[in-house]
Amino acid sequence: MEKEQIILKTRYFVRETLRNAEGGHDWFHIERVLKNAREIAAGEEVDHFVVELGALLHDIADYKFHNGDESKGPKIAREFLQSQLVPVSIINHVENIIKWVSFKGGNEEQEFSSIELSVVQDADRLDALGAIGIARTFNYGGYRGRALFDPQIEPNLNMSKEEYKNSTAPTINHFYEKLFLLKDRMNTPTGRKLAEERHSFMKQFLQEFYREWGHTPDWETP
Repeated sequence: MEKEQIILKTRYFVRETLRNAEGGHDWFHIERVLKNAREIAAGEEVDHFVVELGALLHDIADYKFHNGDESKGPKIAREFLQSQLVPVSIINHVENIIKWVSFKGGNEEQEFSSIELSVVQDADRLDALGAIGIARTFNYGGYRGRALFDPQIEPNLNMSKEEYKNSTAPTINHFYEKLFLLKDRMNTPTGRKLAEERHSFMKQFLQEFYREWGHTPDWETP
């Protein structure tokens, strides 16, 4: 098994598959997550091949763009890796990374764990934070036709997985329902450090947003 060749073929496969993807979940998102994963993995004892495959394939068929189907991504990844004659143990590991990497409301008990999943999960979550995270959040909100902000609609901090998947709340609510929760859910020291910096930037952004809007909602925390 030529690992470098498989990584190159995986890059090409993912880039082509996501050619027309929504701007926050496209090939550029994958590249950023891969970069984050490499940075985080440098400080951990990991299987770098699994980390890179997991980062490259983690959003190959995001359920948000496939009628909520969470099985499509793992299936596509499995079929591709089988075509590259990747060992079954590695395929199973990557498939589990894809199954469990997403937030999905943050209340679902994770039934699989590995340091490789922790690295890819942190890498993906970092791309939901900071300036890029803000841009991706508003891009997705526009894609779904959501309101920017409604002071009368309070964030739901205790959503079930299904409520999270079906939410149509204004984009600003997503900061509270997901983005601001990620800092304390990072798995690795490097992930936590990078998340702190990006979290602070998002808090500053919201302060300016409310100042320009002319209204700070009652449910905003100091």
